[in-house]
Amino acid sequence: MNLTLRQLRYIAAVAESGSIAAAARECRIAQSSILAALDQAEVEMGARLFDRRPSRGVVATPAGGRFLASARRLLVAEAEFERTMDRHNQLMPPVLRIGCFEPFGALFMPELLRRFTEGADIEVQLYEGEQPQLLAWLEASTVDAIVTYDIGTGLPEDAAVLARVPAHALMHVSHPLAAKPAFSLAELAQLPFVLLDLPQTAAYLLTLFDIAGQRPKVAFRTRSYDSVRAAVACGFGFSILNMRPIGRGSPDSEELVRRPLNDDLPAPQLMIADRYGDAKPAFLRRFTKIAHEFFDGVGPEHFTVTLPSKPQ
Repeated sequence: MNLTLRQLRYIAAVAESGSIAAAARECRIAQSSILAALDQAEVEMGARLFDRRPSRGVVATPAGGRFLASARRLLVAEAEFERTMDRHNQLMPPVLRIGCFEPFGALFMPELLRRFTEGADIEVQLYEGEQPQLLAWLEASTVDAIVTYDIGTGLPEDAAVLARVPAHALMHVSHPLAAKPAFSLAELAQLPFVLLDLPQTAAYLLTLFDIAGQRPKVAFRTRSYDSVRAAVACGFGFSILNMRPIGRGSPDSEELVRRPLNDDLPAPQLMIADRYGDAKPAFLRRFTKIAHEFFDGVGPEHFTVTLPSKPQ
């Protein structure tokens, strides 16, 4: 078969994203390149790999499922081979591919990556997605590492912990509760709630209210952290978040205040994860070290919101 490994990655991206357009965005190429790889694979296989459903994306056929299973084994083998190459032992690769939980792209990732790449001639590729997508990128070696929360399952056991980030409330400065130094989820539960509606994030946030014994009244749903802040600033209600912005890129407006919660709630951890195991390349060991130094230097008081009696 005359397909290249790059073309196999394109086809695997179609399966993972469920659409040719989404795969093109993920791979950062034109849709025509995706279609060319798919057409060539179907000609060589003598079978259709995906059923294309107008307005509903694509789904793998039985032949496509067999093709993808073999392609993924080959891509994993390629990644393992590359991990043994000398270039992976450099302190700085020519291209740094990092995945992060989508809100982190505005909250702190540019600040962290700037520290890591200071003075280096390097291209940074930041892949922002939901946790299931991050894990898929990691498994397919689309990225070298991911920065995310330990919410859900699937993270490698040797993932490095950077910080604990307990939940806090975000509200309009004129909100009646904003004058209080802290309050409980029970005081918020009957008020309009702006929900960050990413799959595992939404489940985690609603579970916090279950712990408090009440479900909130959801008034606004969005998959964007910045849209949550805008909705709260416009008076749609309060929100529950875990991190505040770090650095210059995306500060809160003067319309917003953040307040700690009195409740004893489980606090997610901020993690760096990869699939290299004990054979981590030098640049990833260095990236993890700089990430630890970054959060230690910033201090939890600048990226979390907690009561003085609840240190991180």
